[in-house]
Amino acid sequence: MSIADWTEADLGVPGRVLTVVRAPEPVLAAPSPPADPADPAIVQLAADLVATMRVSPGCVGLAACQVGVAAHLFAVDVSQHPKTRTAHGTFVLCNAEVVEATRKEKGREGCMSVPDLTGDVKRATRLTVRGQLPGSGEELVVETDAFEARALQHEIDHCAGFLFLDRVAGAHAVFPRQTYL
Repeated sequence: MSIADWTEADLGVPGRVLTVVRAPEPVLAAPSPPADPADPAIVQLAADLVATMRVSPGCVGLAACQVGVAAHLFAVDVSQHPKTRTAHGTFVLCNAEVVEATRKEKGREGCMSVPDLTGDVKRATRLTVRGQLPGSGEELVVETDAFEARALQHEIDHCAGFLFLDRVAGAHAVFPRQTYL
């Protein structure tokens, strides 16, 4: 199976919308332990992450720690974002790790857990990630680029206990979030 073949229906449970926690909530600053992809609680959490991401305007990714749960799990969907080149649709990965990363480029990032700020962060523009699907535990490799690569690195950072603010070059690279009416 490829990541593009997976859908949230494969989880077999409806997602619930959860509250997103904000910095400096301690769960955001601690590495998350590995997630057991076969655990029914992890499968439910995967569905909840997708549901929460869907009702959050502009959200392209959400990690378990952002809803207050210490587990190495996140959802991503960049398919509607204007900066997207490659998109694999909606997917959730457990225990994801970067296998290969090349061509770093600076780009602006925001985060639901830091709602009032954005920042310039250097990230790889070509990326290979390995992770497991919640439910089946099947290991998959995702190769991507551009904005989806940035989103994956941002979510993997969350699982390691880092916010984008930990990756900016300094205060000169942090900005108030713009609000468009």
